[in-house]
Amino acid sequence: MLKIAIMGAMPEEIEPLLEYFKGYRVTNYAKNKYYEIEHKGCSIVVAYSKIGKVNSTLTTTTLIERFGCNKLLFSGVAGAVNSELKIGDLVVASKLAQHDLDISAFGHPYGYVPEGSVFEEADSELIELSKEVAKEKGFELKEGVIATGDQFVCDVVRKEWIAKTFKADALEMEGASVAVTCNALGVPFFILRSISDAADMDASFSFDEFLKSSAKISADFIVSMVERIIDNFK
Repeated sequence: MLKIAIMGAMPEEIEPLLEYFKGYRVTNYAKNKYYEIEHKGCSIVVAYSKIGKVNSTLTTTTLIERFGCNKLLFSGVAGAVNSELKIGDLVVASKLAQHDLDISAFGHPYGYVPEGSVFEEADSELIELSKEVAKEKGFELKEGVIATGDQFVCDVVRKEWIAKTFKADALEMEGASVAVTCNALGVPFFILRSISDAADMDASFSFDEFLKSSAKISADFIVSMVERIIDNFK
Protein backbone atom coordinates (compact mmCIF):
# COMPACT_ATOMS: atom_id res chain seq x y z
CA MET A 1 0.00 0.00 0.00
CA LEU A 2 1.23 3.46 -0.90
CA LYS A 3 1.69 5.65 2.16
CA ILE A 4 3.30 9.03 1.67
CA ALA A 5 4.87 11.15 4.40
CA ILE A 6 5.05 14.90 3.90
CA MET A 7 7.23 16.87 6.28
CA GLY A 8 8.12 20.42 7.04
CA ALA A 9 10.15 21.84 9.90
CA MET A 10 7.71 24.53 11.06
CA PRO A 11 3.91 24.91 11.21
CA GLU A 12 4.06 27.53 8.43
CA GLU A 13 5.60 24.94 6.12
CA ILE A 14 2.74 22.45 6.43
CA GLU A 15 -0.22 24.83 6.78
CA PRO A 16 -0.69 25.12 2.99
CA LEU A 17 -0.70 21.32 2.76
CA LEU A 18 -3.38 20.94 5.41
CA GLU A 19 -5.47 23.61 3.69
CA TYR A 20 -5.29 21.63 0.46
CA PHE A 21 -6.03 18.13 1.74
CA LYS A 22 -8.50 18.91 4.58
CA GLY A 23 -10.42 16.15 6.35
CA TYR A 24 -7.46 14.95 8.37
CA ARG A 25 -7.29 12.95 11.59
CA VAL A 26 -4.80 14.13 14.23
CA THR A 27 -2.65 11.69 16.18
CA ASN A 28 -0.58 12.98 19.09
CA TYR A 29 2.63 11.05 19.55
CA ALA A 30 6.08 11.79 21.02
CA LYS A 31 5.16 15.40 21.80
CA ASN A 32 4.15 16.08 18.22
CA LYS A 33 1.07 16.01 15.96
CA TYR A 34 0.65 13.80 12.91
CA TYR A 35 -2.11 14.61 10.43
CA GLU A 36 -3.47 11.47 8.74
CA ILE A 37 -5.26 11.89 5.44
CA GLU A 38 -6.98 9.55 2.98
CA HIS A 39 -6.69 10.94 -0.55
CA LYS A 40 -7.62 9.14 -3.77
CA GLY A 41 -7.11 5.73 -2.19
CA CYS A 42 -3.73 6.67 -0.76
CA SER A 43 -2.73 7.30 2.85
CA ILE A 44 -0.83 10.52 3.56
CA VAL A 45 0.68 11.58 6.87
CA VAL A 46 1.71 15.22 7.29
CA ALA A 47 3.87 16.49 10.14
CA TYR A 48 6.18 19.31 11.04
CA SER A 49 9.26 18.16 12.87
CA LYS A 50 10.21 21.32 14.76
CA ILE A 51 13.57 22.86 13.97
CA GLY A 52 16.87 20.99 13.98
CA LYS A 53 18.47 17.66 13.19
CA VAL A 54 17.38 15.78 16.32
CA ASN A 55 13.74 16.73 15.93
CA SER A 56 13.69 15.96 12.21
CA THR A 57 15.30 12.56 12.82
CA LEU A 58 12.69 11.73 15.46
CA THR A 59 9.82 12.79 13.20
CA THR A 60 11.18 10.96 10.17
CA THR A 61 11.66 7.76 12.16
CA THR A 62 8.14 8.02 13.56
CA LEU A 63 6.60 8.54 10.13
CA ILE A 64 8.36 5.43 8.84
CA GLU A 65 8.31 3.09 11.83
CA ARG A 66 5.01 3.97 13.52
CA PHE A 67 2.91 5.16 10.58
CA GLY A 68 4.42 2.88 7.93
CA CYS A 69 5.18 5.54 5.34
CA ASN A 70 7.15 4.21 2.37
CA LYS A 71 7.89 7.48 0.55
CA LEU A 72 8.82 10.80 2.13
CA LEU A 73 8.59 14.30 0.68
CA PHE A 74 9.96 17.32 2.53
CA SER A 75 8.64 20.80 1.81
CA GLY A 76 10.19 23.90 3.30
CA VAL A 77 12.40 26.93 2.99
CA ALA A 78 16.15 27.40 2.93
CA GLY A 79 18.81 30.08 2.79
CA ALA A 80 20.92 30.53 -0.32
CA VAL A 81 24.68 30.08 -0.24
CA ASN A 82 24.95 30.03 -4.02
CA SER A 83 24.90 33.65 -5.14
CA GLU A 84 22.93 32.70 -8.25
CA LEU A 85 19.92 31.66 -6.15
CA LYS A 86 17.24 34.26 -5.56
CA ILE A 87 14.29 34.48 -3.17
CA GLY A 88 11.49 32.21 -4.39
CA ASP A 89 13.74 29.84 -6.36
CA LEU A 90 12.93 26.16 -5.93
CA VAL A 91 15.89 23.92 -5.09
CA VAL A 92 15.75 20.12 -5.20
CA ALA A 93 18.38 18.33 -3.15
CA SER A 94 20.46 15.93 -5.23
CA LYS A 95 22.57 15.21 -2.15
CA LEU A 96 22.88 16.54 1.38
CA ALA A 97 25.62 16.99 3.97
CA GLN A 98 25.91 18.01 7.63
CA HIS A 99 28.04 21.15 7.64
CA ASP A 100 28.35 21.19 11.44
CA LEU A 101 29.58 17.61 11.78
CA ASP A 102 33.29 17.94 12.46
CA ILE A 103 35.74 15.22 13.47
CA SER A 104 38.46 16.62 11.24
CA ALA A 105 40.83 16.42 14.24
CA PHE A 106 40.99 12.68 13.51
CA GLY A 107 41.86 13.19 9.85
CA HIS A 108 38.35 12.88 8.46
CA PRO A 109 36.74 15.36 6.05
CA TYR A 110 34.10 17.76 7.34
CA GLY A 111 30.66 16.18 7.43
CA TYR A 112 31.99 12.62 7.64
CA VAL A 113 31.25 10.10 10.36
CA PRO A 114 32.86 6.60 10.43
CA GLU A 115 30.74 3.96 8.65
CA GLY A 116 28.91 6.80 6.95
CA SER A 117 29.66 9.30 4.21
CA VAL A 118 29.87 13.05 3.76
CA PHE A 119 26.90 13.14 1.39
CA GLU A 120 23.54 11.39 1.36
CA GLU A 121 21.97 10.87 -2.07
CA ALA A 122 18.30 11.68 -2.65
CA ASP A 123 16.03 9.36 -4.62
CA SER A 124 16.69 9.71 -8.36
CA GLU A 125 13.19 8.63 -9.44
CA LEU A 126 11.52 11.26 -7.30
CA ILE A 127 13.93 13.88 -8.61
CA GLU A 128 13.05 12.93 -12.21
CA LEU A 129 9.36 13.10 -11.33
CA SER A 130 9.89 16.59 -9.92
CA LYS A 131 11.42 17.69 -13.20
CA GLU A 132 8.33 16.47 -15.05
CA VAL A 133 6.08 18.37 -12.65
CA ALA A 134 8.19 21.50 -12.99
CA LYS A 135 7.95 21.34 -16.78
CA GLU A 136 4.16 20.97 -16.63
CA LYS A 137 3.81 23.88 -14.22
CA GLY A 138 6.27 26.09 -16.05
CA PHE A 139 8.57 26.30 -13.03
CA GLU A 140 12.31 26.64 -13.15
CA LEU A 141 13.64 23.94 -10.86
CA LYS A 142 17.25 23.99 -9.67
CA GLU A 143 19.01 20.83 -8.51
CA GLY A 144 21.85 21.15 -6.06
CA VAL A 145 23.61 20.32 -2.82
CA ILE A 146 21.92 21.23 0.44
CA ALA A 147 23.95 21.61 3.63
CA THR A 148 22.32 21.03 7.01
CA GLY A 149 23.34 22.13 10.48
CA ASP A 150 21.92 23.09 13.85
CA GLN A 151 22.58 26.77 13.18
CA PHE A 152 20.70 29.57 11.48
CA VAL A 153 23.58 30.96 9.45
CA CYS A 154 23.62 34.71 8.88
CA ASP A 155 27.38 35.25 8.72
CA VAL A 156 29.02 35.79 5.35
CA VAL A 157 32.29 34.09 6.34
CA ARG A 158 30.52 30.94 7.50
CA LYS A 159 28.33 31.02 4.42
CA GLU A 160 31.32 31.11 2.10
CA TRP A 161 33.05 28.30 4.03
CA ILE A 162 30.01 26.03 3.71
CA ALA A 163 29.60 26.82 0.03
CA LYS A 164 33.27 26.07 -0.68
CA THR A 165 33.67 23.02 1.57
CA PHE A 166 30.55 21.18 0.45
CA LYS A 167 29.98 22.87 -2.93
CA ALA A 168 26.62 23.72 -1.41
CA ASP A 169 23.83 25.73 -2.98
CA ALA A 170 21.52 26.16 -0.01
CA LEU A 171 21.50 25.54 3.71
CA GLU A 172 18.91 24.67 6.31
CA MET A 173 18.52 22.74 9.56
CA GLU A 174 16.81 19.40 8.82
CA GLY A 175 17.45 17.91 5.39
CA ALA A 176 20.59 15.84 5.89
CA SER A 177 19.26 14.18 9.05
CA VAL A 178 16.06 13.28 7.17
CA ALA A 179 18.27 11.87 4.41
CA VAL A 180 20.39 9.75 6.76
CA THR A 181 17.28 8.32 8.41
CA CYS A 182 15.45 7.54 5.16
CA ASN A 183 18.49 5.92 3.56
CA ALA A 184 19.16 3.83 6.67
CA LEU A 185 15.55 2.60 6.71
CA GLY A 186 15.28 2.10 2.95
CA VAL A 187 12.65 4.75 2.23
CA PRO A 188 12.91 6.89 -0.93
CA PHE A 189 12.90 10.59 -0.11
CA PHE A 190 12.73 13.94 -1.85
CA ILE A 191 13.59 17.33 -0.39
CA LEU A 192 12.38 20.57 -1.93
CA ARG A 193 13.38 23.95 -0.58
CA SER A 194 12.08 27.34 -1.62
CA ILE A 195 14.67 30.06 -1.11
CA SER A 196 13.37 32.45 1.54
CA ASP A 197 16.56 34.36 2.30
CA ALA A 198 20.22 34.68 1.51
CA ALA A 199 22.39 33.34 4.31
CA ASP A 200 24.25 36.61 4.79
CA MET A 201 21.12 38.78 4.98
CA ASP A 202 19.64 40.09 8.19
CA ALA A 203 17.41 37.28 9.47
CA SER A 204 14.72 39.49 11.01
CA PHE A 205 14.25 41.21 7.66
CA SER A 206 14.29 38.42 5.14
CA PHE A 207 13.16 35.28 6.94
CA ASP A 208 10.05 36.69 8.59
CA GLU A 209 8.98 38.50 5.45
CA PHE A 210 9.31 35.65 2.99
CA LEU A 211 8.69 32.51 5.07
CA LYS A 212 4.98 32.14 4.39
CA SER A 213 5.06 33.01 0.70
CA SER A 214 8.04 30.73 0.08
CA ALA A 215 6.43 27.89 2.02
CA LYS A 216 3.31 28.16 -0.14
CA ILE A 217 5.36 27.89 -3.32
CA SER A 218 7.15 24.81 -2.03
CA ALA A 219 3.98 23.18 -0.69
CA ASP A 220 2.10 23.73 -3.96
CA PHE A 221 4.84 21.89 -5.81
CA ILE A 222 4.80 19.01 -3.32
CA VAL A 223 1.04 18.65 -3.75
CA SER A 224 1.51 18.32 -7.51
CA MET A 225 4.13 15.64 -6.93
CA VAL A 226 1.81 13.72 -4.60
CA GLU A 227 -0.92 13.75 -7.23
CA ARG A 228 1.51 12.38 -9.83
CA ILE A 229 2.85 9.70 -7.47
CA ILE A 230 -0.69 8.52 -6.77
CA ASP A 231 -1.63 8.51 -10.47
CA ASN A 232 1.50 6.53 -11.34
CA PHE A 233 0.80 4.02 -8.57
CA LYS A 234 -2.68 3.11 -9.81
